Amino acid sequence: MIRPEDILAIKDLSLAARQTIDGFMNGINKSSVKGPGLEFSQYRSYQPGDDLRWLDWKRYARSDRYYIRESEVETSISVRLLVDASRSMDHRDGAFTKIDYARHLAAALAWLANSQGDAIGLYVFREGQVSSLPARKDAQHLARTFHQLEAITPQGRIGDPINYQSIFLGEQRRELLIFITDFYEQDGEISKLLELLASLRHEVIVFHVMGRNELQGDYSGYSQVEDLETGEQMPVGAAMAGRDDYDERMRAWLAAVRMQCLDRHIAYQLMRMDQPMDQALRDFLKQRQQITG
Repeated sequence: MIRPEDILAIKDLSLAARQTIDGFMNGINKSSVKGPGLEFSQYRSYQPGDDLRWLDWKRYARSDRYYIRESEVETSISVRLLVDASRSMDHRDGAFTKIDYARHLAAALAWLANSQGDAIGLYVFREGQVSSLPARKDAQHLARTFHQLEAITPQGRIGDPINYQSIFLGEQRRELLIFITDFYEQDGEISKLLELLASLRHEVIVFHVMGRNELQGDYSGYSQVEDLETGEQMPVGAAMAGRDDYDERMRAWLAAVRMQCLDRHIAYQLMRMDQPMDQALRDFLKQRQQITG
């Protein structure tokens, strides 16, 4: 395992991505990620219109859910990386911020997808708008993706998905949509985005980035905390009053976020900033394999 602080300290995203994926691949059976679309699963849920010849009836008998064997269907796929760059992603835990973690995670996933011949696209949400780098598959495009990731500066809020839903509509090719976010929202904008993504015939994965200090309510050394998206400030003592209540509310919120994803058939993985990135990816792959049998 590679310590997150070692990976995040590497300024060259290409080098950081290679080291993360090397660590990831060293800890798993490489055949588990062989093939297009990162192959987090060799199966996907049945969608109306799919060829019934590729239904896996044994998995249906075990799970009472219909799955299509991915190895039997068209494998050309685009991987879209969706990065939340709203102001809350500037939250700092130790020497690094959430956006530092998000850009390194996105770079590692882009490297893995590109190495397997998948097209990659990048979509960055900030200040109520989205900047896009449409999916392509070539070495120059990977370099452009790294450049765009390096340039991200968190600002504002995600905004209402109705303003950019056209980006995700009308695409006929099978796609894998990977959303990297801290799930902080003011008016349900992230929930609305997930509802939009879930309505499409694509696989959707959410990587939920959280700092250790947020999860544990550990703000020692600070006199006050600030909501980065609203500017509201509160003394640390008042914010942390009732520590048991804070821990309980945090657990309840994380559980609600996870269920919101799973209810929409969206894969979910909590990514702690103090957890090795390669280990988190292996844990996610193991979880996906268990879900699909």
